[in-house]
Amino acid sequence: MNKLLFITHPEVLIDANVEVTHWPLNSIGQTRIMSFSKYTILKNVGVIWSSNEIKAVQTAKILQNTLNISVSYLENLGENDRPSTGFVEPNKFDEFANLFFLTPEKSVMGWETAQQAQQRIVKAYEEVISANAKSHSDIAIISHGAVGTLLYCHLKGLPISRQYDQPYQGHYWVYDLALKKMQHGWLAI
Repeated sequence: MNKLLFITHPEVLIDANVEVTHWPLNSIGQTRIMSFSKYTILKNVGVIWSSNEIKAVQTAKILQNTLNISVSYLENLGENDRPSTGFVEPNKFDEFANLFFLTPEKSVMGWETAQQAQQRIVKAYEEVISANAKSHSDIAIISHGAVGTLLYCHLKGLPISRQYDQPYQGHYWVYDLALKKMQHGWLAI
């Protein structure tokens, strides 16, 4: 094993009448991930692990087709669980997301707490690493911004904070698995 690339899905087609986990990538998101799929940072990726939410699945499939490698799906790579609120207008969502990170031990409007989500994504990370323990290739995880930030905080030994969140959808960070060191924070795909 060499590196872990944690990649978040890019822009999605927001539809208040569709469950958030079923939102697809929009045309901008598709174009961005298709362009990113040709980046040299991906040349040593030997396996992709993905959330099973539609936007992540579509992102993973685009990378799979370009890199000609397999994709495995893991439910625990999903975004923070928030079905209690359903669709939330962007401004209100931002307010809820701020509270999610600000009070990690408390549920915001019935959402999974940030601490619970962090425990889940760390467990998923450990499962992915264990499943690929004998591999010498890089691993790509396709997931979501909040849980990507929670895993980033865990790996860096930082407190849960939105200050470490990606600025918008479609970013990645790289973690050196051998050195157990973050190579860089969020970069745009």
